[in-house]
Amino acid sequence: MSERLTIMLNSEIAKKLRVIQAKKIKETSSTVSFSRIVNEILEKGLK
Repeated sequence: MSERLTIMLNSEIAKKLRVIQAKKIKETSSTVSFSRIVNEILEKGLK
């Protein structure tokens, strides 16, 4: 289940996440939400 949260991101981190998002969109040729990218990166980092 998802939970709606508001967070503040450093602009450099946000740019890096947007680059990752753009790459995923190109790879899959479908929509990839910013939230999905943030969750994927956090999951990897928390393992």
